[in-house]
Amino acid sequence: MTKPTAHWRKRLLATERPAYLAIPDLIAEDLRDGRLAARDRLPTLRELAEDLHLNYTTVARAYAEARKRGLIDSRAGYGSFVRGKAPALPLRGGSGAEMTMNLPPEPSDAALLARMHESAAEVMAQCDLYGLLRYQDFGGTPADREAGAHWLRRRLPNATADRLLVCPGIHSVLTALLSQLARPGELICVDALAYPGLKAIATQLGVQLHALPLDDDGPDVEAFEHACKTLSPKAVYCNPTLLNPTTITMSRARREALVDVALRYSVPIVEDDAYAMLPTERLPRPLACLAPDVTYYITGFSKCLGAGLRNAYVLAPNVRLAQRLAGALRATTVMASPVTNALATRWVQDGTADAVLEAIRDECRRRHALAMDHLGRWGVAGHPECFHLWLPLACDWNIVECASYLRTQGVAVVASAAFSTDGNPPDAMRICLGGPAPLDACDRALRLLADTLDHPQHPHATVM
Repeated sequence: MTKPTAHWRKRLLATERPAYLAIPDLIAEDLRDGRLAARDRLPTLRELAEDLHLNYTTVARAYAEARKRGLIDSRAGYGSFVRGKAPALPLRGGSGAEMTMNLPPEPSDAALLARMHESAAEVMAQCDLYGLLRYQDFGGTPADREAGAHWLRRRLPNATADRLLVCPGIHSVLTALLSQLARPGELICVDALAYPGLKAIATQLGVQLHALPLDDDGPDVEAFEHACKTLSPKAVYCNPTLLNPTTITMSRARREALVDVALRYSVPIVEDDAYAMLPTERLPRPLACLAPDVTYYITGFSKCLGAGLRNAYVLAPNVRLAQRLAGALRATTVMASPVTNALATRWVQDGTADAVLEAIRDECRRRHALAMDHLGRWGVAGHPECFHLWLPLACDWNIVECASYLRTQGVAVVASAAFSTDGNPPDAMRICLGGPAPLDACDRALRLLADTLDHPQHPHATVM
């Protein structure tokens, strides 16, 4: 009998527990007691069946149960190996390095936190509290709208408060816009890799998504024009700056070409510019500057201050369309929270929003540098002031298998299938570097990722 399992036969004879459940128990026990260690190779199914005088199916069920418990990994051509334990990193709502939720990093600057607390306290101390607890007209107060227009003018110099609505998050704006622009069964054009929330909204509304191929400059304009000629899309959705998930920014030439097609075929543009405030370098002009009469420009604070600040701004092509959109949003969300609006407005007015944004940029730069150190040789794509990365899987490991394995090790990433709108996702994953995890936890998680990629033939590999 093979050495790692020499004592298993006697233990199986002594237990009334089914063998397919007892074998995983024995693996866990041997791992705990040191008889097995991470990376130890286990017998093949046929070898173990012969050693233990069991049928092949029973052993196959046992190994499947052990994989389900996270005790072993099996890979065609390499056999089955003990996983062992990886360093524990806290998970969202639980216990690990949560790298699936695209949250900005949380700066630890005590002076900045004190400033945020002080400014928030002033809002509550100086406001008409009961006024904030009443129903409001949709779109925010005049002061809220003017603060929003001021925030947008760094990207859209001609932003005006009368065309702007303050909304409870970008997701709510997209829901209202899709419901307004397209009826069930109708179609909008999107990137072949797009925000999963948009996919969920379209499914809920019965709206069809038509994928446009992507390259390093953005969506394929010829494919967009062909869709306009043959499919009559009701809108085109773009995430032109630091695309979630690939981090690409649409080039100026591609923006101009896309706008030209949209104008010629009278196709509304939904410009989701959630990440546009992060980069400090000069970016190409927004689509809303190139085609203001057909573009809905959307941004918010979830990616540059914090996801819990559920404030978004949408700038409609004109006042009439802003009022029409306000009706659709009122029907689905009633209004944005006046309390949250007041806080966001104060932070824009007193400069706190700019201070937090700059601190987030600084933290992004530190995390990006770590990512390049650990994953640069794997061709990871990123931007120094962005908190998500796009990592092509440059080995023969199945992407879903890789993501699943990393989750068992306490590092959660998102496989490309979550973003795919054409049913043909590339072998890649999105890695998020933000959220509450401190810099050292981010470093450990990136080291584990690098170690896993360095040893693709050993999916049970751990960080030593």
